[in-house]
Amino acid sequence: MELGIDTKVVLLAAGLIFLWALALGVWKYRQMASSKDHLAHPYVDTAHRAALLYSFATLLVAAFVQFSGWNAIVNLLSAGAIVLFFAAAIGTYVYHGWRRDTDNQFRDRVHGTTAFMIALIVAEIGGFVILLVGFVWAQLL
Repeated sequence: MELGIDTKVVLLAAGLIFLWALALGVWKYRQMASSKDHLAHPYVDTAHRAALLYSFATLLVAAFVQFSGWNAIVNLLSAGAIVLFFAAAIGTYVYHGWRRDTDNQFRDRVHGTTAFMIALIVAEIGGFVILLVGFVWAQLL
């Protein structure tokens, strides 16, 4: 079975997020090794864990892209919205870990936090619903 370009792009994204997670693990380890309490900053820890989880979630998205009945454009837009917000979330965690400015971004909200979260919810759930419907349509009906 030949993979579609949409599946290849999403698999590449999964691999890049996983590589990012591995690099974040090195950063986390260095902080743990050099701190008095042997803990990394909470957002460095969160970034590392989130990147690991999102890399595997992106693999799941790739499977639904591969078996979706939609065309490559619909699949790429749906998966792209999901992956974009996965990366944005990781990036936000990295930012807070690098700045060491908070241990809870919702307690110390900045302008746009709520709008970002609403957009994330719509993009991730909406994008996946589209892929799930495409899968059901092509594979089960």
